[in-house]
Amino acid sequence: MHDRLDQTALREKIPEEFFVEDRMLGNVLLSQCPSREILHQITGKWGLLVMLVLKNGTKRFGELRREVQGVSERMLTQTLQQLEENKMLLRKSFNTVPPHVEYTLTPLGEEAAGKIKELVDWLQFNIGDILVNKMTLEKQ
Repeated sequence: MHDRLDQTALREKIPEEFFVEDRMLGNVLLSQCPSREILHQITGKWGLLVMLVLKNGTKRFGELRREVQGVSERMLTQTLQQLEENKMLLRKSFNTVPPHVEYTLTPLGEEAAGKIKELVDWLQFNIGDILVNKMTLEKQ
């Protein structure tokens, strides 16, 4: 588990209703909750897949691009930047020729990726039943 940061500075920017004692708690059902944007970035089409790949260890940009089939260079770059801004991953740049950059999950990202993996495992196990139900509904 990761260390929790002092969140008292957030009180100046975030409505009081999001706090219990000194800890900010999100409520994604509220339209103004900042956790909505982060949830969208993590569970978006590419964020979820990038985090799933990084759950298996540190990767370079090209490795991520090969493993996350269908993602464009631009979208992968944007996704990695968002995940880095949200402290889900670390970007480590090496001063070499050609440039060498590696991405790895932070402890917070590891925790989130574990939850993502549980959901993906459930989906992959149940995909047959889901597709059969979908085809049945389409025939009606």
